[in-house]
Amino acid sequence: MKIDLKSLTQKYDTPLYLYDFDEMTTRYEELKEAFEGHKSLISYAVKANSNLAVIRHLAQMGAGADCVSIGEVKRALTAGVERYKIIFSGVGKRDEEIEEALKRDILMLNLESEAEMKRVELVAKELGKEARISIRVNPNIDPKTHPYISTGLHENKFGVEIDMAKRMYIYAKKSAHLNPVGIHFHIGSQLTELDPIREASMIVADLVRNLRAIDIDIKFFDVGGGLGVVYKDETTICPRDYTEVIFEATRGLDVTLLCEPGRYLMANAGELVTRVLYEKENAGKRFVVVDAAMNDLIRPSLYDAYHNIEAVRMGKRDAGKASEKNVPADVVGPICESGDFFGKNVNLPPLEHDDLLVIHSAGAYGFTMASNYNTRSRAAEVAIVGGADHCIRKRESFEDQVALELACDNSWQKK
Repeated sequence: MKIDLKSLTQKYDTPLYLYDFDEMTTRYEELKEAFEGHKSLISYAVKANSNLAVIRHLAQMGAGADCVSIGEVKRALTAGVERYKIIFSGVGKRDEEIEEALKRDILMLNLESEAEMKRVELVAKELGKEARISIRVNPNIDPKTHPYISTGLHENKFGVEIDMAKRMYIYAKKSAHLNPVGIHFHIGSQLTELDPIREASMIVADLVRNLRAIDIDIKFFDVGGGLGVVYKDETTICPRDYTEVIFEATRGLDVTLLCEPGRYLMANAGELVTRVLYEKENAGKRFVVVDAAMNDLIRPSLYDAYHNIEAVRMGKRDAGKASEKNVPADVVGPICESGDFFGKNVNLPPLEHDDLLVIHSAGAYGFTMASNYNTRSRAAEVAIVGGADHCIRKRESFEDQVALELACDNSWQKK
């Protein structure tokens, strides 16, 4: 995104999350066009970036929401997502979450186990309602991605195997309080190969045909999300190639196709901007210490994930320093953990206090996974639309952090 980083960091300080809403729009429209000619719904995976302004922007273009907590369901509704476009997924749902979802009459609840199905049935019965459900099928397909974001193998906690899914659908069909309207699978995140998607789609589509043969009418075919993006040098999947394998698998089935992109829409639309505090050297090892930390962006520490890091030198330099070559450095934060880093052996020019580093592809699973570890306040979030900046979440203060603790009655403690 073409922006004046100096003025933005002066206005909003650092660390700072910036989101290019125009890029987000382009990605959504490309994916929507790839489904052209077929009944479809793009349900944004709220977990990727749950800022209300992000959800609202996508909702205004027609997106639904894939939610994995009742909190995300409430966020989607608050942001203006239509209730009949909201899916409530997730391995573990409390009874009160199920109850609220049923009362809000969202599109469907996505179930991940027989035990969960029985809880949903019980809650629906107590409410005198019929629960629209889908079942997440685990097709046991290797997604060829990082093991922490693989979700479609039997060793993963997600979904149920094919035979169990059949039994669950038969049970739900007979239940007075369950209405099996959908089927779902999601084999993993950051997918860069078509074959696993094709194979999983074929397996699940065949299950739909078997279910229809016994009068179980599946209306929604949910392929999950997981489309990969470029962080470094990945070869990604063209949206039209992606949809073509889904069209091929579901040929002859009159279903509405659902997909749940999160990273695909948000990752490359976001940047984390951080300020250089100083450089240090230990026995010839160069470190660039910045004011952002793993509490702001945990992906490098959690997944050993790569993010391109770009230097923006702010101060005046003499000709000699300005022309000095890049030298490998570890970019690290202030947190008291060895895992607090954004990149290792990153080629960077000599940097001075108040220079900036831009950590690219940070729009997904960045702020949404942020924490207050080390009593660090979370960054501001700013939307860039047509070159103009709009604050969509204020920088957190110390007072914000401790407000709930100060609100407690601590009279039991000695003064």
